[in-house]
Amino acid sequence: MSSLGRSSALIAAGTLASRVTGLVRSIVLASAIGAIGQASDAFTAANQLPNNVYMVISTGILTAVIVPQIVAWSARDDGGGSHISKLMTLGAVVLVGATVVAMLLVWPLVWLYSSRFSPDQLALAVAFAYWCLPQVFFYGMFALLGETLNARRVFGPYAWAPIVNNVVSISGFLVFIAVFGGDRTALSEWQTADGAWNLPMIAALGGIATLGIVAQTAVLAFFWRRTGLSLRPDFQWRGIGLRAVGTLAGWTFLMMLVGQLVSMYQQTTISGASGDDAATTVWFNAWLVFMLPYSVIVMSIGTPYFTQISEHAAAGRDDDVRRDIGRAIRILGLLCVLAATAVMVAAVPASRLFTNQTDHAVAAAPVLVGFLIGLVPLAVQFVIQRTFYAYGDTRTPFWFTVFQGALSVGFATIAFALFRSEELLGLLTPAIAAGQSLSSLAQVILASWLLRRRLGPLGMGSSIWALVRFTLAALPAAAAGYGVYVLAGASEGWMAADKLWAVLACLLIGAVVAAVYVVVLALFRAPELKALTALARGRLGR
Repeated sequence: MSSLGRSSALIAAGTLASRVTGLVRSIVLASAIGAIGQASDAFTAANQLPNNVYMVISTGILTAVIVPQIVAWSARDDGGGSHISKLMTLGAVVLVGATVVAMLLVWPLVWLYSSRFSPDQLALAVAFAYWCLPQVFFYGMFALLGETLNARRVFGPYAWAPIVNNVVSISGFLVFIAVFGGDRTALSEWQTADGAWNLPMIAALGGIATLGIVAQTAVLAFFWRRTGLSLRPDFQWRGIGLRAVGTLAGWTFLMMLVGQLVSMYQQTTISGASGDDAATTVWFNAWLVFMLPYSVIVMSIGTPYFTQISEHAAAGRDDDVRRDIGRAIRILGLLCVLAATAVMVAAVPASRLFTNQTDHAVAAAPVLVGFLIGLVPLAVQFVIQRTFYAYGDTRTPFWFTVFQGALSVGFATIAFALFRSEELLGLLTPAIAAGQSLSSLAQVILASWLLRRRLGPLGMGSSIWALVRFTLAALPAAAAGYGVYVLAGASEGWMAADKLWAVLACLLIGAVVAAVYVVVLALFRAPELKALTALARGRLGR
């Protein structure tokens, strides 16, 4: 296997392991604080806040400006050591400043994402946020160190370090359960020492979450010596060339900003359901489950296709690009339809992993199903968007992202208008998740039309027909899987009794759905099945 192949395999394996341990982390956290309740939603909102702040300061700076500079500096005779020292110093100063400002503005920041929380719940979220916001600094340093390691061809630590975060967090949450007890969903009188939440408990939970981020950053610092560079504080920032490439950040930053504004609106809308219905915590747990098949499929199948599309686009071979788009959509669609079908059928057992009660799993399952509606459109969107990138066009993706964001906000507004009453509030979060998926479908239709205007006919008819065939094959597979679920007693049976049985239920339902799906496709002699088998054999052979 080539050096590039080994590096790709190492990164892919690290990404998969990180996703799996991240799922375990969320399962243990759910055992500690539950999934449906004011306390769990308060912590989730607080712990998600550092990610939101970090995204704002990093996407326009790190991705579009700093990373290309690191790569360029690394090609210098001195390996870019002096410039990288200046960069790390500048990055640390910016991150410290951003962290301090975020902590000073903690009340309005939490309110922006959770304005419909009750006053006590909002106060608890703010208390958690003080312990979580230092993550902003460590997230930033983790990215700076990791991108520098990658630029110096030290790929492993950046991909595998998040596992350390997950292991530390899992261990810490287990200690929290042992000391304070589990399923602490109550909110009443959290301010007092004898209430449901007190300062030691808040500090322990928030501190554990932050300690995991510190640990993953420390791992990269430990491997820094492999770069062959020495770091020292250097505040002489003039002349390192950041201003010259600053304009590159424009469209990328604006695209991120649209996503953040949409997320902010969605989060503040569903915060009104917190308490007895699925809200913030269920939303992020469902998204985590949704992203597992997406990440694995795109990492193993979609990324190589993107490389091939980029090569053909650079050579001006538009006909080959069009063929690449069709092949990629059909192969990704084959797998994504299977994944979406299996997880939809197993939605209640899958949700039971992240909840402590069966009725909570039943309430959370529709949110997961709402996201899964968008799995295939999101996979197709990956191919279309990357094709624009292959031709050096980042502006067009921004505009169809704005279109998708506007639709998501519109769907969230309609959902709130329809389901704001106490009797229907349980439908609010699932409806917004489904609206997110429908907006992704509309986005990919628009993006495909725009790409067709650029490249000419894309041959999407054959790809759409293939997706229809996959969907038809998924119907008997879904019926078989659901039949197993019903025969096991459905939500009242063993499959949702506890977390261990839920794992076994997911495996069983997934195996049944996959077997029937493959058999039906084989009976119809689907050419994509043969292509996927050949691709898998080639990968295993290497």
